[in-house]
Formats: sequence, structure tokens, C-alpha cells
Amino acid sequence: MKERTKLFLEKAGQSLVATEQLLSGGNPEFAAGRAYYAMFYVAEALLNEKGFRFKKHGGVHGAFGEHFSKTGLLDAKYHRWLLASFEERITGDYEVSEPIEAAKVETMLQQAREFLEAARNHLTHSK
Repeated sequence: MKERTKLFLEKAGQSLVATEQLLSGGNPEFAAGRAYYAMFYVAEALLNEKGFRFKKHGGVHGAFGEHFSKTGLLDAKYHRWLLASFEERITGDYEVSEPIEAAKVETMLQQAREFLEAARNHLTHSK
């Protein structure tokens, strides 16, 4: 596994911890952003292993869908979760009249954990 890939996976794990801390502190809007970034870093790790780098979130989203979901390398639900969590992150960061429920972020956190585990398994067994 490439060193940069490992660093993305570590950062994803750190984002999961931050999500938990923000949730327990009563900050679901900010926790949603960290849950999204956990998934984003996982997608970046997987794409990095294939030699891809992107400067924009949309590039990562599209390439992950193309190279992992459409090909069946990973379940398409991870792509759906990535895109849905991005929308929640946007709401949490920019919307002031539409709160994000803690239960929604708990779901995002579970999805991010599962996505990270699937990525680790894929990276370990794909060689």
C-alpha cells in the first residue's frame, strides 16, 4: 500500500474520532462535516492507490463512482453514502435554519466506519 494511501486512511480514522467527539458535545451540524470527510478520505485513499489525485470534491466523487461503484470493486452503496454525506455536510456548514438531527449523524458515522473497513479489506486483499 502506498504511503499516501495509508495517510488518507489514518486521516479518515481521525475524522471518525472527531465525529464522535462533536456528537457527544452536542454539535451534530459540525459532526456531519467530519463524518463526510471520513468518507471523502476513504475515497481519496482508494483512488490514490490507483494513481489518481483530484483537487475538487466533485472529481473524487465522480472518479470513485466510475472506478469502484460502476466496476463492482466495491458496493455502490458506498458511493451513494459519500454523495449523501456531502449534501449533509453542505447543510451543516451553510444552512442556519435547517438543523441536522444527531440520529442522522449517527447513521453517517456508522456508514463511514463501514466504508473505512471495506476500503481496508479491499486494499489488503486486492493485490
